[in-house]
Amino acid sequence: MKKALVAAIAVLMSVWAAAAGAAALVDVTVVNRASGESLPVYTHRGRIYIPGVPGSKYTLRITNKTGERVLAVTSVDGVNVITGETASPAQSGYVLDPWGSVEINGWRKSMSEVAAFVFTALPDSYAARTDRPGNVGVIGVAVFREYQPPRPPAMSRQEAPAGASADAQSRAAPKEKLGTGHGEREPSYASWTDFRRASDNPAELVSIWYDSRANLVARGIIPGRPYAEPNPFPGFRFAPDPKG
Repeated sequence: MKKALVAAIAVLMSVWAAAAGAAALVDVTVVNRASGESLPVYTHRGRIYIPGVPGSKYTLRITNKTGERVLAVTSVDGVNVITGETASPAQSGYVLDPWGSVEINGWRKSMSEVAAFVFTALPDSYAARTDRPGNVGVIGVAVFREYQPPRPPAMSRQEAPAGASADAQSRAAPKEKLGTGHGEREPSYASWTDFRRASDNPAELVSIWYDSRANLVARGIIPGRPYAEPNPFPGFRFAPDPKG
């Protein structure tokens, strides 16, 4: 049995399906904590991108779309959000009840506190400040099904004893890349639970890349006006005749 965290928070539901319904087991939504709105999603060359606003706090909302418990091992910038280790699917994660949801507000510091997720410049990101800047700009969720012991074969009606019932890329970004900082501490309660994985490999892997809106526009991921060098004399022409 491996231990995993289960967040002691209210069950919430999400309406956004990652990668246009590609996620079969969970939905992953990034929420702006100031407005409560989900960040817009853009797809580009098979990847999912969201624009972050420097200085704003955000939440990862993961919703279980199945009738069974699942384990969500979650990373930000290549770092496990619970342990702070360089992320691997074999590490600790959050357990979601059937049809349940968890809101992850930050890096877990204890069973009652997290350091808030906040969009920040790459050098001030938690990963960079712990000498691991190489994977800044991506969120990952490795999803595991729970092991289910095999059921004993059901007895036929002829064999059942009396009374038994049947068992039923592109242009380079012009500005500094965005990362996730180690924000102020705030209350967030969790408890331990047992969870036995059905397999060593994730049943599903959801990845979301992020950067500032300006950078995503410059890279051609978000539609926008093409970049053009500024002209110091945009109105240059010969002098016109006066009116009248």
